[in-house]
Amino acid sequence: MPRFRSVFLALLVVPLVDAVFLVFVAGELGWQLTVALVVLTALLGTLFVRAEGRATLSRLQASVARGDPPTNELVDGGLLIAAGAFLLTPGLVTDALGFLIVIPVTRVAFRWGVKRYVTPKLDAKTGGFVSGNVYTFGFPGGDGGAGGDPRSGFGGGAGDGDDDTINLGDDAYDVSFEDDADGDQ
Repeated sequence: MPRFRSVFLALLVVPLVDAVFLVFVAGELGWQLTVALVVLTALLGTLFVRAEGRATLSRLQASVARGDPPTNELVDGGLLIAAGAFLLTPGLVTDALGFLIVIPVTRVAFRWGVKRYVTPKLDAKTGGFVSGNVYTFGFPGGDGGAGGDPRSGFGGGAGDGDDDTINLGDDAYDVSFEDDADGDQ
């Protein structure tokens, strides 16, 4: 329930701060110039988000082509979606936050924060699906040889442990191919 309260508080405080700041700016510059400034920041923001989105997508494709996991690029994509939402929300405070997220130099700090604080919480809730630490065979913690380290092979290392061979026991199959019977090798 504390998370719901903090989200509810943020949904109340951010528009209130935005409105107070807009009233202050309108008092200093005039309402016509303030409205023009809000519209201009929204238009420029959409152009920046679009350009950064394309650059992030090309970095993501290059990372996948190299065989590297595109973690930074995926986090950047999510941050750019949030930046677009902030920039399209009328208000100068949310626009400033959106521009901070769009700029690549300052986005690094936001990415670090997401990886440091958000990812571990989501990992704990999803059993490792966020970071990719997923058990593919057996069960975590072991259960009579049916679990253990996910990188240790089928069933958490049912083999003798000396090599990469896994003893299938009664489940072994003899596979032969028709080409082998002809002797065409």
